Amino acid sequence: MSTYTIAVIVGSLRKDSFNRTLATALVKLAPPEFTFKQLEIGDLPLYNQDDDGDQAPSVKRMKSEIAAANGLLFVTPEYNRSIPGVLKNAIDHGSRPYGQSVWAGKPAGVIGISVGAIGTALAQQHLRNVLAYLDAPTLGAPEAFLQAKDGFFDADGGIGPESKAFLQGWMDRYTAWVKQHQG
Repeated sequence: MSTYTIAVIVGSLRKDSFNRTLATALVKLAPPEFTFKQLEIGDLPLYNQDDDGDQAPSVKRMKSEIAAANGLLFVTPEYNRSIPGVLKNAIDHGSRPYGQSVWAGKPAGVIGISVGAIGTALAQQHLRNVLAYLDAPTLGAPEAFLQAKDGFFDADGGIGPESKAFLQGWMDRYTAWVKQHQG
């Protein structure tokens, strides 16, 4: 049986963010041949093209973790109707220097949760546009615009019973997507 390593990029720095909780809960729905590693992006310096020739150790670490992964899982909040700056900064670092992007060819899944009624729909759409440019084939459906409300997470931090079947279906499609893109 093949094994798959997934780099998880959470677009929130807040320790108790809904999206970090979602990222941790989602991995419990994956098949046993999948392992997930949440990447640290909060320690990356602001992207500056002048640094392309001598990237910071934190940038090199993130890029090597992405390069070693079989797939990407983006779990992001929505800030001002788009993706958070910290996530865009990580994406920019991973795509540079020009021609050396670590995102290219990595199958991706995009999901997020918010207290708002439309979840993170606009942030997800913006992120999909960026990933398309970066040649990261991204799962298109099912889309998951999740609203954080009472009962979404259970007492143990897992997915609550009302949302579990839907998110299990999402995870099943995502893991199939990753497998499909492994040459």
